[in-house]
Amino acid sequence: MSKVEDQIYINKVLNGDVSSFSILVDRYKDLIFTIAIRILKNREEAEEVSQDVFVKIFKSLSKFKGDSKFSTWIYKIAYNTCLDVLKKYNRQNNFIPIEEHTETQLIELESIFDTLVLKEQQISIQKCLNLLPYEESILLTLYYYEDQSLEEISKVLNINQNNAKVKLFRSRKKLENILRAQLPTEIIENYERSAK
Repeated sequence: MSKVEDQIYINKVLNGDVSSFSILVDRYKDLIFTIAIRILKNREEAEEVSQDVFVKIFKSLSKFKGDSKFSTWIYKIAYNTCLDVLKKYNRQNNFIPIEEHTETQLIELESIFDTLVLKEQQISIQKCLNLLPYEESILLTLYYYEDQSLEEISKVLNINQNNAKVKLFRSRKKLENILRAQLPTEIIENYERSAK
């Protein structure tokens, strides 16, 4: 779900359509649970925290200003909620203070965020691929996702190899234009940095 799509549902909720919140919950529940289980290492606590996180998100939805992506905002709420639970747990059980665990948890959370960002980017790119004509979408999918050679692609699409090469070039250009029009600028900038 793009930043724009998230904002549509956020606005609906803020305008009284509470049922639209379930769409946001469905979109982000697995990601929130993943953060919770990785930090808390306990399924029951992770499930409880996930519910708490969505209650907090719902109650403070009007505070989301759109300065960052909605997903980043809710990941931060999830992370802080998990830390609060760990602090409470450590106080009750006289464990080592949370401050001594924070560096490890931050490294782990950074890894989770990287994975989540990559997954979100892949979903966004797949949506853009679906906007291309069927043959072009298939051609790009075979080349980039299935690692098929131009020779193999030419056989699949029943075209000669030179034709496949030309169509691949044109399809890439079309996809690039769609990506620039559809994706948030931070995804494009991140991709361009990693491609250098």
